[in-house]
Amino acid sequence: MIRNLSELSDREYDLVIVGGGIFGVCAAWDATLRGLSVALVERGDFCQATSANHLKVVHGGIRYLQHLDVYRIYESNKERNAVLRIAPHLVQPLPIIVPTYGHGMQGKEILSLGLMIYDMMVFNRNKGLNDPDRRIPRGHIISRQECLHLFPDLEKKNLTGAGVFYDAQMYNPPRLALSYLRSAIESGAQAANYLEAIDFLRKGDRVVGVKVRDRFTCNEFEIRGKVVLNSSGPWAEGLLESKMGITVSPEQTYSRDACFVIPRRLTAEYALAVQGRTSDPDAVISRKHRHLFIAPWRDYTLIGVWHVVFKGSPDEFTVTNEELQDFIDEVNQGYPSLDLKLEDVSMWNAGIVLFGKNKPGADDLSYGKRSLLIDHAKKHNVQGLITLIGVRATTARGKALKAVDVTFKKLGRNVPKSKTDVTPIYGGQIECFEEFLSDAIEKRPSTLDADVMRPLLHNYGSRHHDVLKYIKEDHILAEKIGTSKVIKAEIIHAVREEMAQKLVDVVFRRTDLGTGGYPGDDALKKCADLMAAEMGWNDNRIQQEVDEVRSAFPFLNKSK
Repeated sequence: MIRNLSELSDREYDLVIVGGGIFGVCAAWDATLRGLSVALVERGDFCQATSANHLKVVHGGIRYLQHLDVYRIYESNKERNAVLRIAPHLVQPLPIIVPTYGHGMQGKEILSLGLMIYDMMVFNRNKGLNDPDRRIPRGHIISRQECLHLFPDLEKKNLTGAGVFYDAQMYNPPRLALSYLRSAIESGAQAANYLEAIDFLRKGDRVVGVKVRDRFTCNEFEIRGKVVLNSSGPWAEGLLESKMGITVSPEQTYSRDACFVIPRRLTAEYALAVQGRTSDPDAVISRKHRHLFIAPWRDYTLIGVWHVVFKGSPDEFTVTNEELQDFIDEVNQGYPSLDLKLEDVSMWNAGIVLFGKNKPGADDLSYGKRSLLIDHAKKHNVQGLITLIGVRATTARGKALKAVDVTFKKLGRNVPKSKTDVTPIYGGQIECFEEFLSDAIEKRPSTLDADVMRPLLHNYGSRHHDVLKYIKEDHILAEKIGTSKVIKAEIIHAVREEMAQKLVDVVFRRTDLGTGGYPGDDALKKCADLMAAEMGWNDNRIQQEVDEVRSAFPFLNKSK
């Protein structure tokens, strides 16, 4: 992954993609794998916005059963199965406990029926998954005693047991996106971060490319393409309106979806669903209140998700202390024994996503249900332009496939079958992850601590040797950064082979260093010094980069 801007302007591409979030990189991978020439540009870093900042769940669709939304159940199950198959290093099953109280709609009888119906609908949920650790078990009911053994602090009054179902969880969402992108680039795609699309190129009623600006040098140039895919998420509508005069109709609503991180495990291997304050107005079959989820993730705990209708610029949203405290209060109400406090939170994650239509001030919100794929030739009489605004990362591969199908039709070519559901992405050539890990630990360089191997293999999978090769050149690069399990070789690899341009790129998206909380001053300085030696930064630039990382932790005591 080399940031070579001169190559981008040297030719006309079949497809130019604007936006390097999960939907954009999946489209780049699908299109390249099917033989199209592709260029992708991203105004910031790849997967730096909503695609990185969510609850990290790959949904299997069980929640759509209460809406009787059969399409989304089948779609979610198919996409969960695909990503478990093609990215075995980055996605794994996540068991979730749903406590039941009394009988009727809140009891285990109805929940048991729902689990049975869901399992029948997703009978093919383990298609092609040979690794037993990657297979999704059937849902089942556990007794009151079993439930309390797992979560002894649960409210005991009227507790009758719990339902257990399985979704999946991403180890590191930005690395998943980078794996899709790396796969596309190794198959011939061109891509660049910090390259902003500032206008569409037009020839009559046809879009024939984009004009871009390098956000480091302010240089501007053109990238020509037969088809342009606008996949810039919450920025997509603004780009259309300001540069093309196109207004998407009906007007779309967006939500700021957020979760927060606790820097320790609150649960063991199971996530726990607790009831929040609000109800789902769209549910045909309802268990009274929406669930909030307390999920183990690496050495941390993720808690979410909460939604706020958002109408401002996607560049300007934030989460205030007051909002965070209100959500903590809601979590504590659903699970009082947690007794969480604001100072327990190491960081929050939030992004802007499509949402449902709601009346102003509504407490019980209607969520968005469909991603948006617009063929502007049909909708606005503009040829050569497609817009894709996705809702959930789970469905990114499948929605990207549909956008690429439209691209082929616009190019006047036969539409070949997509193979992204069966083709392992970068690092995904692994049959059985735990066996692969054991073998890698045994064969690791003698200077490398064994405890770094699991995160290393999760992040780089079968391509972890791309990182380890640097240790052969300099054994010092086997050292850890601060108290983390990130090694110095990962920093060098991020700069030389993964287009990292800034310290935030490495801390939040190329490595695990800052994904769970503030890594500490010493770790940041060591990481910045390694990058400075590669990038030629002076002391002022180093301090600027460190300050930018610090600003991402506005509510924290930096001495943690």
